[in-house]
Amino acid sequence: QSQLVESGGGLVQPGGSLRLSCAAPGFTLGYYAIGWFRQAPGKEREGVSCISSSDGSTYYTDSVKGRFTISRDSAKNTVYLQMNSLKPEDTAVYYCAARPGSIATVRPRDYDYWGQGTQVTVSS
Repeated sequence: QSQLVESGGGLVQPGGSLRLSCAAPGFTLGYYAIGWFRQAPGKEREGVSCISSSDGSTYYTDSVKGRFTISRDSAKNTVYLQMNSLKPEDTAVYYCAARPGSIATVRPRDYDYWGQGTQVTVSS
């Protein structure tokens, strides 16, 4: 059973935007480092972005730098991934994941809790 819940995926044209949400009904995300990952058909799961639980520092993989923004809303217990200027190569299932502590990484093996994923399709 997934402990995180992603939403916000869908079909968008190239150049468009989507905002993904990651909620955690069972625990407080503020105590966890959060990562966003994606997996396209036939490819390995790759890290897209992450945010620490302490100072809010963030990291982006090169392919999304300047286009994607990760953020937290503690009041809503939700982490977001704002995706702008989307490209067809961004098409994938997007997952959020949580790990206890403050240090955020983009290595899937570092994360303990995962969502079920949300499909993002960028196509004209």
